[in-house]
Amino acid sequence: MTTQERDTDTTRVLDGLDDSRPSVRLRAAMAVGTDPDPRFVEPLVARCAIEPDFSVRETLTWALTRHAPSLAVPRLVDELRSEAAQARSQALHTLSKIGDRRAWPAITRTLLADADDEVARTAWRAAVVLVPEDARPVLAGALATQLGRGERETQLSLSRALLALGEVITPSLRAAMTDADPGVRRHAIATERLSRDPDAGFEFAIEEAKRIMALGATGQEE
Repeated sequence: MTTQERDTDTTRVLDGLDDSRPSVRLRAAMAVGTDPDPRFVEPLVARCAIEPDFSVRETLTWALTRHAPSLAVPRLVDELRSEAAQARSQALHTLSKIGDRRAWPAITRTLLADADDEVARTAWRAAVVLVPEDARPVLAGALATQLGRGERETQLSLSRALLALGEVITPSLRAAMTDADPGVRRHAIATERLSRDPDAGFEFAIEEAKRIMALGATGQEE
């Protein structure tokens, strides 16, 4: 393929990423992932920030994982400072899929406590994937500050992230189990219960936490 032909093909694909039809955008993202080119990294990241279709967003992420991390990761890290919640969330999701731990320093406490629940949930998942072994206790403490936050899905996401860290979460959970906020206590007790019995299910663990709190206990002595 000549340089002119390649430039023409690049223009066609980039136009496809901005097409009004999701099916066309999906095909364009697949084409980019199939034939990676450094020139596509910026357009892919930019499209992630505004793409309304879930399937297309997932394909955009896949396409970025097909590019060299040395090119994709710095641009995605820059996106974490975006004012747009979707831009932050999708960049975090993509970083977790790339799995390059050089991105770990960019997973800040600010992101872990992001005001947007979807961004925070994605940050929790990305943090668990990217955290170095020696930083796991610190991450556990940071995640524990979010106990009691949000509705069921948000709380379940946080519990899963904490449980994925393993035994290092125990001190943070124990402290949260005596927190002045009953919502924090309940969530901490439920997460601790799940750490003992992962098959119990989140709803059962929450109900068990309510029972324990009604009895005036934390469950630590059991």
